[in-house]
Amino acid sequence: MTESAETTPRDPDAVRERAREALLGARERTALLTECVTDGELTSQVSPLMSPLVWDLAHIGNQEEQWLLRAVAGQGAMRPEIDPLYDAFEHPRAERPSLPLLAPAEARAYAAEVRGRALDVLDVAPVHGSPLHDAGFAFGMIAQHEQQHDETMLITHQLRTGPTALTAPAPRPATAFTGPHEVLVPGGAFTMGTSAEPWALDNERPAHRRTVPPFFLDTVPVTNAAYQRFVEDGGYDEPRWWEPRGWEHIRAHGIHAPLYWRREGGVWLRRSFGVTEPVVPDEPVLHVGWFEADAYARWAGRRLPTEAEWEKAARFDPATGRSARYPWGDADPGPDHANLGQRHLRPAPAGSYPAGESFLGVRQLIGDVWEWTASGFEPYPGFTAFPYREYSEVFFGGDYKVLRGGSFAVGPVACRGTFRNWDHPVRRQIFSGFRTARDAAPDRGGAREVVR
Repeated sequence: MTESAETTPRDPDAVRERAREALLGARERTALLTECVTDGELTSQVSPLMSPLVWDLAHIGNQEEQWLLRAVAGQGAMRPEIDPLYDAFEHPRAERPSLPLLAPAEARAYAAEVRGRALDVLDVAPVHGSPLHDAGFAFGMIAQHEQQHDETMLITHQLRTGPTALTAPAPRPATAFTGPHEVLVPGGAFTMGTSAEPWALDNERPAHRRTVPPFFLDTVPVTNAAYQRFVEDGGYDEPRWWEPRGWEHIRAHGIHAPLYWRREGGVWLRRSFGVTEPVVPDEPVLHVGWFEADAYARWAGRRLPTEAEWEKAARFDPATGRSARYPWGDADPGPDHANLGQRHLRPAPAGSYPAGESFLGVRQLIGDVWEWTASGFEPYPGFTAFPYREYSEVFFGGDYKVLRGGSFAVGPVACRGTFRNWDHPVRRQIFSGFRTARDAAPDRGGAREVVR
């Protein structure tokens, strides 16, 4: 296998410090998302697609208790009676407001007490000797879990109505991108997945060889301006662009544009975290489902990339033949590499972050928007569920499409070149966008040139 070498420290003190920083960073963000609204808003449900924020808060604490206090430290349950309330598989989101959930003050106190005990455990826990302990895996898993729920809570904030609760600076203005609109990704074998990343989750494992034919991939994600062309060309009214289930869905629900878009006085507007503003032409399009991404690609004479194609574009270094951890190499992401961690509440303009460009010249593969791929969510060869089946295994083979790359809402600890996300093709409330691909054939087959 030609995979990048592990860069996570193995020295016990360094492992513990990395875990501590990840846990504290996630908790700081959780506090930001839950302390900016009233207790009434914490307990209300803004959409049947989402939990009340107070459920996420206590669920974060409950997962941390189960894995760090009980599984790692061997401690008894603090409040075993609440375990069923915060079991995501026992209670669908639509039902959670009717449960006897912890009140906001109780949920905060519970999560804080669990965290205090978990940090004490971290000081003395072994960092090798079992898969759960190796390189602090359990602590890294919990930090990623909390960041994933932080992203979920940010989605809830976007869905809520009323005065703005969150603010953040806009991304730095970028010089208009003038590079090529697509990049050739060479065909051949590469290493997909990972067996070396200590905090990688089970569906990212193991590393294995994949072969893809040569193909062209958009250099940057599809922008609002490009997607607007599709909308105004009647894309939502022409069934030939749509997968049959997608056509049925948009007709049944009266969908004619991305979620949160509306046309007023000849101008396209969008709502973003309580603020209504004109759609920004050069930002990656956001809040589109898989069916919409697939229809746009067909309209443009292109297609969505497969998951394997996306990962090769993101990780493959043609000079060495190896797969790196990130598009730019093996270093952890910094603010110059990608738009991550809720530093901003929107994608950066297309073509931003030249320091995050891949070895092949593709930009913004990490951060900004989750990118839909053509692939369904399936296990890799040799997959083993760890540490519990419900994280990945129960979702394999269902009506799910894989998303890659993360978004501005994703914590860096929960995003890397091998990280896999998945959702139903109708989902639009997530921070999703896409880029398109085409086969590397001499004839473009009628593909239309679109504004990027």
